[in-house]
Amino acid sequence: MVATRGQAGAGTRLTGAHVLVAGARRTGASVVDVLLEIGATVTVADADPGQLASLGDRTAAFTTELGALPQGCDLVVTSPGFRPDSPLAQAARTAGVEMIGEPELAWRLGQDPAVCPAGPPRWLAVTGTNGKTTTTGMLEAILLAAGEDAVACGNIGLPIVDALRAGHRVLAVELSSFQLEWSPSVAPYAGAVLNVADDHLDWHGSMAAYAAAKARVLRGGIAIAGLDDERAAGLLRTAPAPRHVGFTRGEPSPGEVGIRRDEGLLLDRAFADDGARRGTPLAALEDIAPAGPPGEANALAAAALARAHGVPADAVAAGLRGYAPGAHRGAVVAEANGVRWYDDSKATNPHAAAASLAAHDRVVWLAGGMLKGAEVDDLVLAHRGRLAGVVVLGVDRGAILDALARHAPEVPVVDVGAGDDGPMDDPMTRAARAAASMAHPGDVVLLAPAAASMDMFRDYAARGDAFAAAAQRVAGVPEPASDPGAPS
Repeated sequence: MVATRGQAGAGTRLTGAHVLVAGARRTGASVVDVLLEIGATVTVADADPGQLASLGDRTAAFTTELGALPQGCDLVVTSPGFRPDSPLAQAARTAGVEMIGEPELAWRLGQDPAVCPAGPPRWLAVTGTNGKTTTTGMLEAILLAAGEDAVACGNIGLPIVDALRAGHRVLAVELSSFQLEWSPSVAPYAGAVLNVADDHLDWHGSMAAYAAAKARVLRGGIAIAGLDDERAAGLLRTAPAPRHVGFTRGEPSPGEVGIRRDEGLLLDRAFADDGARRGTPLAALEDIAPAGPPGEANALAAAALARAHGVPADAVAAGLRGYAPGAHRGAVVAEANGVRWYDDSKATNPHAAAASLAAHDRVVWLAGGMLKGAEVDDLVLAHRGRLAGVVVLGVDRGAILDALARHAPEVPVVDVGAGDDGPMDDPMTRAARAAASMAHPGDVVLLAPAAASMDMFRDYAARGDAFAAAAQRVAGVPEPASDPGAPS
């Protein structure tokens, strides 16, 4: 018999249970290992035989069948890719077998003294349409600066079960909407929603379902959300957590974390050390990287989560000073003839692309990929005045071309298609050539696709690498320029 929702003793109750692990990549492999350690019987399913072979000689059964449950299955632990309407999910519902994700498994195991003899680790969780990875990285840097036994995990890369097995006491957990969908009882000590915009609507089925998945992070002890984002602020107002804290890029009110612009400071009026009416200064704006509105919002959310945990103000400042943004989040990859080339391949939806475009005055914009049901009309309408030209590529480029024709007919546009005509004339190289032909000194060439990458690339990182290589070839620069103040 498997554990009930949120019940301690999950490890013990999984001993001898038959668990189907759906997905054999990194997180799936870690799930298999922890389940075998606690004595479960494991079957691993993946459509790719090569992924199953990568598990080696683990004591588990293997199958490429993803639409049925093995005989005697007690629980399904799924990768985030399986939708609630997938054949596997339907088979589990029909059989009355619970289906959960890796974060939910980690949450349940964390409650078990046999698995975590020192007690459950404290979860400080982050979700949102954009900025999750940067915020989680900032939070980890702050926690480490405070001397905490902390690690960033979850959607950022390290499986949560691995962080659990390593014995870390504080977890900075990045959670996607997919992961939260399969996490029925996860209730972090403090959870933050950064923002909510149209994304993954093809997976969730509706904006309401997508927002509801994000809201699950706010059902622990302290709910934190961005007040400058209407949907995130709405989720905070209805959150079941006993304490609500907002963050804003404006002057904070009592109970909020924000910015005092005239002094250039992040200010805490929610967890103020001495209850002073003016609040507790946390860090200087000049210490935040990436600079600009997205970086400021991410830093505020990370600071609020850290302060909820009791981190002192000087550790917040030290952590933010020491944090270095990840790749593909607004880095300069080439500079020549007065034109800078920025890689923001992580801008995988219109909301992220809007923040990226807003950081520049005159832009040659590279856009396109898989829009996942999102609309781009508002994006084009809001930023048409800064567009020196647009290059579109990818499977859903037609929607972007149509929006440009409706709202920015005066802007030069080049459609490079979605095919691959060889390594020397691939779509990204053609896109870079087209962008270079439209850019003038003082302009920026910006890859901020507003779409996912999997139609043409392995992931957003591969897309960003392809753009950087093409930019350097076209610009004639062998090495990328560096710009630590680039916007995210």
